[in-house]
Amino acid sequence: MRLTYIYHSGFAIEADGFAILIDYYKDTGKSPEKGFVHEELLNRSGTLYILSSHFHPDHFNPEVLRWKTYKKDIVYLFGKDILKRNRAGKEDAFYLKKGDTYEDHNLRIRAFGSTDSGISFLIEAEGKRLFHAGDLNNWHWKDESTPEEVAEAEKNYLKELDDLIKVTDKLDVAMFPVDPRIGTDFMRGAQQFVDCIKTNIFVPMHFWDRPAEVVAFGPYAESRGCRYVLISVPGEGTEI
Repeated sequence: MRLTYIYHSGFAIEADGFAILIDYYKDTGKSPEKGFVHEELLNRSGTLYILSSHFHPDHFNPEVLRWKTYKKDIVYLFGKDILKRNRAGKEDAFYLKKGDTYEDHNLRIRAFGSTDSGISFLIEAEGKRLFHAGDLNNWHWKDESTPEEVAEAEKNYLKELDDLIKVTDKLDVAMFPVDPRIGTDFMRGAQQFVDCIKTNIFVPMHFWDRPAEVVAFGPYAESRGCRYVLISVPGEGTEI
């Protein structure tokens, strides 16, 4: 399998006979229809699974629905809030809420919760377990929140994390937000994640254009036995 960073929280996973595109926001090229997705992924043979965790525009671009006009073997799997917010129609996708599962001959996808909108994804394929957090994180915003709000954010996050741990305490790959905009303790959610779940490869995301600050999480991740893979250049990737 190969993991390619697209942008922000967007990743492509290429496997034998199929590929997965998660939380597509924009392509890797300098113009909207240039880059890895348009020029390579959409021309790749085999089924393309397009996953969108929730309706926020940095995680869901409705352009993806137009792709079915020229690539027939596309399966759309969206968080149910995309339908509720009228960002797509009932017939456009399989809609998942927390606890739902999609399974076919290539993969199994189970929806877990979020501490913002939508869902997160646990993907089982080719004998590997991959997790894409969507907007699941400890969004405590400590510098601008009351102590009560910080405590509530952490409580909600740990509850969602506990639900994931009940299903798996090991992951081959985790794609998880490490967002410097949070300010003080911006890595806290990621620290709690790798403390609770043995993760072989940890890939940060949702860092916008501030990857230099996200380098700081590497030593902590590695102290918990993770291979820390920070990919900050759209279109670059790694074998997983």
